[in-house]
Amino acid sequence: MTTHVLADTGVLTSRSLRHILRSPDTIITTAVTPIALMLLFVFVLGGAINTGVDTSYVNYLLPGILLITISSGIAYTSYRLFLDLQGGIFERFQSMPIARSSALWAHVLTSLAANLVSVALVIGVALIMGFRTGASPLAWLAVAGILILFTLTLTWIAVIAGLSAKSVDGASAFSYPLIFLPFISSAFVPTASMPGPVAWFAEHQPVTSVVNTIRALFEQQPVGSDIWVALAWLVGILVIAYAFAIVIYRRKIN
Repeated sequence: MTTHVLADTGVLTSRSLRHILRSPDTIITTAVTPIALMLLFVFVLGGAINTGVDTSYVNYLLPGILLITISSGIAYTSYRLFLDLQGGIFERFQSMPIARSSALWAHVLTSLAANLVSVALVIGVALIMGFRTGASPLAWLAVAGILILFTLTLTWIAVIAGLSAKSVDGASAFSYPLIFLPFISSAFVPTASMPGPVAWFAEHQPVTSVVNTIRALFEQQPVGSDIWVALAWLVGILVIAYAFAIVIYRRKIN
């Protein structure tokens, strides 16, 4: 049974990836906005921002930009899933000997692959802009693991939106608050520089702990408790989002 599910997921994932390869502008579009933000903040606003740390602003900024990149990219997952539902693809799959869960996992894995490419593009531009790190291969693997977990968490939220949306605009609109969330975190400025209530929110929302963890790994600093807070947030949200997505999916196909 497991082999059957994996094989079906592989076939459907290949189908979704081929759609992206035929329209690579989706990946480019996902990367353009974060790159534009990075250029704006580093070369226009960065000189006026005091981060309180002895590191270049592009190094300070990059972790938050990577999260914005992923938050932008998962909107396409919701959009593609909505189009498949409206186009009757899922009904066709039900008439075939295909594992039901493979259709959802294909979209999730496609989202993961597409977002990792976008993240790689953003990191490449950051290197051109002066980003430097002495992080070890193990630290890079830890960063990659956190970004993968972050992508999976947001992708399952995107699945819920795609399954529940009534229109194309509604399928992708959910991503706007997620894109905005890094701006109220430690991604651009230290939370201590913010007014009291804003600072409290910034310090206790999940993006700050994720940003702090990635930044510490890049800067070869101790990650402290931030990594455990980040993992608790991401795993908790992932489990809840996955459970809701499966319930909604079963109602849709039954």
